Amino acid sequence: MKKWNIGNLWKKYKYVGLVVLAGILLMLLPGKKTAAQTQEGGGSFSLEDTERRMAELLGRMDGVGRVQVMLTLKNGPELELAEDADDTDRDGELRRQREPVTLNRGSGYQDVVVTRETYPVYLGAVVVCQGAGSGGVRLAVTEAVAALTGLPADRITVVQWDS
Repeated sequence: MKKWNIGNLWKKYKYVGLVVLAGILLMLLPGKKTAAQTQEGGGSFSLEDTERRMAELLGRMDGVGRVQVMLTLKNGPELELAEDADDTDRDGELRRQREPVTLNRGSGYQDVVVTRETYPVYLGAVVVCQGAGSGGVRLAVTEAVAALTGLPADRITVVQWDS
């Protein structure tokens, strides 16, 4: 019966062992999120976040002061996914089975294939700010909101903040 000497095994296979340990360590580390994972997770569209970011931006404009923004949507963002369709005929009845196409990213991560992404369409905006008493401030705020949302000026209302 042969005795195993750990010291001799380590000397002989230390590089193999280090490569295996490095591979295990890399598998345990969290990977980067891909675009599809970001959209599914925390990166998806949020109307509240958009309103907050817009209010922060408008609040930095000269003369605006305190500001609050409310946006309404005609329709929200949508993703159209690539699908793999399979038609089967059973007893004269046609059945269609659809499954989203996915890409294997390794380490158990799979991404869906997005064929088209539509962005939200805004219906209107109301901006309440302290500086709305000035026509120049109202015009600047209206132009900024129009640039950010694509809304025409007649769908944007800028009103005075009630102190």
